[in-house]
Formats: sequence, C-alpha cells, structure tokens
Amino acid sequence: MSKTVLNISDLPVRTGSGYPEHYAKAVKGRSNVSLGNPLGLTQFGVNITTLAPGAWSSQRHWHLNEDELVLALDGEMVIVDENGRHSFTNGQVMGWKANTPNAHHIINESDKPAKFLVVGSKSPIEEANYPDIDMHYRLDEKGPRFQRKDGTSF
Repeated sequence: MSKTVLNISDLPVRTGSGYPEHYAKAVKGRSNVSLGNPLGLTQFGVNITTLAPGAWSSQRHWHLNEDELVLALDGEMVIVDENGRHSFTNGQVMGWKANTPNAHHIINESDKPAKFLVVGSKSPIEEANYPDIDMHYRLDEKGPRFQRKDGTSF
C-alpha cells in the first residue's frame, strides 16, 4: 500500500542506464527520483531528473505510444530536438506528443547541476526510436529491451 504524502528526500535516487554500455556514457551523471511509482500511480510516470554538468538526459529519441512533458525546476539546460536547440530554464515547460517523430533530449552544458520534472504516459506496449544511433527500444509482453534497429540484440 502506498502512502499519500511522501518527502522527496526520503525516496531512493536511481543512477545508471539500461542502455548498452557504449551509449550509456552520455547519460553518466544523470540521476532520477521516481515520484509516481511510490504513490502507486500506474497510468503515468513522474520523475525528477538531475543532470550533472555535461550530462545528457538520454540519447535523442521519440516515443511511439507515450506523451512526454518536461518542466525545468532548477539550473540551465538545453533541449535539442528536430527544430534545433532551445534554452531550458526554471519554470519553462516543453512536451512531445506520442507518435510524433521529434527526437529530443536535454543536455546540461552549464557548470552546475540542473533539475527537471518529467511526466510521461505508461503504455504497456511502447517503442522508442533513436535516429542518431543504431538503437531501438521495445516494451511488450516479452518485457523491456534495447535492440539494434535491425532487431538484433546487443
């Protein structure tokens, strides 16, 4: 049974990545605190992501079945998407509709940590496309997995 009110400082901080090792280097310095899972939410995910200086939020990607919204909480970041580079600072919000091929990620190019809130739908069947690298993500009855674009395993 989940609690109704939680202190963010009491929640575990996750580091690391499920990416294959050679793609994970860019996200070293990224950490996440899940807000939705400890509250028992099942229809959407809510996380606070912190990026150390130089860290990326992810490889540039877009989702087939999941909407995604980000809200800058602290620091100076840059969002890179198909429309270029966008300054992303406290109080700014950006979102991407599912099945819209606008690959994106967030980079902390400053010399201080930066933080943002990310909210995304939780589809039981999902694909994420990574146009800049030979990687594709799948989530289905077989579970989550990263593969090469031809479907082979890493």
